[in-house]
Amino acid sequence: MRLKEIAQFLNGELIGDPDLIINGAAKIEEAKSGDLTFLANPKYMKFLDTTRASAILVGPGAPALTIPHIIVADTYIGFLNVLNKFYPPQKPKFSGIHPTAVISANVKLGENVAIAPLVYIAENVEIGSNTVLNPGCVILHGVRIGRDSILYPNVTIREGCQIGDRVIIHNGTVIGSDGFGFAPSGDTYIKFPQLGIVQIGDDVEIGSNCTIDRATMGATAIKRGCKIDNLVQIAHNVVVEENTVIAAQSGISGSTKVGKNVTIAGQVGVVGHIKIGDGAILAAKSGVSKDVPDREVWFGYPAHPLMRQKKIEACVHNLPEMVKRIHALEKQISDLEQKLKELKSNDD
Repeated sequence: MRLKEIAQFLNGELIGDPDLIINGAAKIEEAKSGDLTFLANPKYMKFLDTTRASAILVGPGAPALTIPHIIVADTYIGFLNVLNKFYPPQKPKFSGIHPTAVISANVKLGENVAIAPLVYIAENVEIGSNTVLNPGCVILHGVRIGRDSILYPNVTIREGCQIGDRVIIHNGTVIGSDGFGFAPSGDTYIKFPQLGIVQIGDDVEIGSNCTIDRATMGATAIKRGCKIDNLVQIAHNVVVEENTVIAAQSGISGSTKVGKNVTIAGQVGVVGHIKIGDGAILAAKSGVSKDVPDREVWFGYPAHPLMRQKKIEACVHNLPEMVKRIHALEKQISDLEQKLKELKSNDD
């Protein structure tokens, strides 16, 4: 595309040669001649003088540049749109139903459903139009999957679970495994029946090797627009409200309620039966053991509100110096007490 075509496509302000040909897009430190790149994070400004990119997307108020550039309101979204323009999503390499797929009785398939080799679909399953099941997927009885969804290889959807429209589930994820429910009986444990399901809303994306457990009764729910990274565990009866983001290796214990537009960073652990408020942010490696109010930022182990945890971290960081001061003060007190004893002895 010519640079002016990209500027028009992004509704941006072009500075530079409008007829410059752009052949692709790349990161600022890896771009070559003919590539368009972008600058959003100030950490990457150090590459401005060395990048080989032919043009760059920048936001309002960017520093003066010598190479052609396009000013857009949001560089991340602008670059994402350019990537989708140059590299549209690939269609599956297969279509229709492969002869090695096993499809049970009473299965309802919408139009243009693609079922790859070695897929198993149990009884009474419904799959919406244009949905793609990649090799090795297992769909157990009574499952409902919406339209335009993609299940990548070796995804398992357990019995009765419901998947919305335009859902993407990556390799190896299991939806609807049994919740971790056991009642102690003497020295042993009795398994508590896990009778509920999992409900995944529209426009949800779930990473690789995640596990979302079915409810003991009712439903574990992941609401519309949520994005879940790889290796995330969500326990039975958890409810995650709309447009929440959960990063890798995080775990949410049973019956916890997570609000809308929450950000849960990597390796966060959340105990059960608590509530995370709308718009809250849980920083990486936090251990959350009690309710988090709306729009608060918490971090630490155990997690506390941001400013309190910063004070705690500062105190911990200064502990060695504080211990030295305490020992010095203790010695001064001991010396003063000894002098006081000597003065009293002399008075007597």
